[in-house]
Amino acid sequence: MTLSFLSQQWIAFWRSRNKGKSLAIRATMAVLVFYLLLNVLVVAFFMDKILTKTHPGEDPLQVFNSFILYYFLIDLLTRFQLQELPTLSVRPYLHLPIKKNQIVNYLSITSLFTVFNLTPLLLTIPFLLKILVTQYGWPPFWGYAVCILGFTLFNHFFSLWLKRKVNLNGFWMLGFFAILLVVWLLEFYFKAITLSTVSKDLFNTIADQPLTSAISVFFALAMFVINHNYLKSNLYVEELQSSKTSLKSSTEIPYLDRFGMVGDLAANELKLIWRNKRSKSVITMCAMFMLYGLVFYTKPGFGYASTIFCGMFMTGIFIINYGQFMFSWQSGHFDGLLASKVNARDFFKSKFLLFSIFSTVCFLLTIPYIYFGWKVIVVHFIMYVWNLGVNTVLILYFANQNYKRIDLTKGSAMNWEGVGASQFILSIPLLIAPYIIYLPFSLLGYPEAGLGLIGVTGLAFILTQDFWLTRLANLFKRKRYIIAEGFRNQ
Repeated sequence: MTLSFLSQQWIAFWRSRNKGKSLAIRATMAVLVFYLLLNVLVVAFFMDKILTKTHPGEDPLQVFNSFILYYFLIDLLTRFQLQELPTLSVRPYLHLPIKKNQIVNYLSITSLFTVFNLTPLLLTIPFLLKILVTQYGWPPFWGYAVCILGFTLFNHFFSLWLKRKVNLNGFWMLGFFAILLVVWLLEFYFKAITLSTVSKDLFNTIADQPLTSAISVFFALAMFVINHNYLKSNLYVEELQSSKTSLKSSTEIPYLDRFGMVGDLAANELKLIWRNKRSKSVITMCAMFMLYGLVFYTKPGFGYASTIFCGMFMTGIFIINYGQFMFSWQSGHFDGLLASKVNARDFFKSKFLLFSIFSTVCFLLTIPYIYFGWKVIVVHFIMYVWNLGVNTVLILYFANQNYKRIDLTKGSAMNWEGVGASQFILSIPLLIAPYIIYLPFSLLGYPEAGLGLIGVTGLAFILTQDFWLTRLANLFKRKRYIIAEGFRNQ
């Protein structure tokens, strides 16, 4: 049956109207993947020399052992963000005598064909052949290989399972990142655990007793069964949800119903975000950026300049990441918006409301960074005001210049759909505008005055929001048919 599914998917691909474009994209992706894997092989071949240079006087194998668990933790985070869920339209098969297990087995098998599963093996096997076999022989090599394969498959099926859980309930994502935060605190703050020591002891044990590597295979099989059973029990959720859900007012979200039409539009857009792959990935990116401060604030000597950068991105990541593709998110029903009675000012007010909600949540999530000093939270609040005042206006202004369509059902990994010149132009004022205000004061020895002026500027834009709304709405009225034509012609 798996071969039948593959055959039908192959036929569907060649009969699709966009097969030429799909072939071009796949060919480009194949070249990029081949180049990346070639780089991985080069790194793997010279890894012993790299480790000797970075850790002089230490055994390269022991250094390698201490880093393996860190690598698989990074691999898991990367998969969670970039790895696509395997898909199959199940509706055509619902009336046929096909068991759920057959469909789930197809999804599980086809999901294995990903570059994420090949990379760990290409990165480690050449190094192990050069170093491990010469020191310990072949049995430890096979123990390492089996263990690495087990960790790879565990990460693969765990990321698929977690992404499916997150698709149904966003709190799973918060729980996942909360666990990662606890692990980070235990290692770097409380010094209760040391992941490098655990990793080294684990693989030294495998070198002495290769059969212990079977434990990783057990965990991989257990994760496969959990993912298989979960997918089997929820196989029809996405397909049947639309037919079982009755139409309700979008103002069923309690907080938004007080804003009337503006709240209704914002609630509709919230549903658009949660029900589609591409837009939902923005929420994932926002959650990951809440850990962005750990990159800068854990280093000694961080100053106001880096805090401004972190504060702008952490409190405004939704405005920046989601707003850069405004109005492309609604390209599929943009003609319907133009034909409706939606007022242009209400349309833009709903965007301001949506940005305010997400930016406020992001700011609240950054409050724990007060651990690094109260000045950090002060700068975060200043950049929060800046994002609500200045960046929202900039984002919505450039939205009127964006005519690129986006297919919301596609994922975000290596997806350049909707990206145009306006995104690159937009990044310039977003990045440099606060520094244009801050740097002159900083160079004169008054950095706090520069921060204060950034906050005052953001507040001034918030207080004059009606003026900017009118200007944006008038610009939209002049551009709306050009935008609609751009969406239709792609």
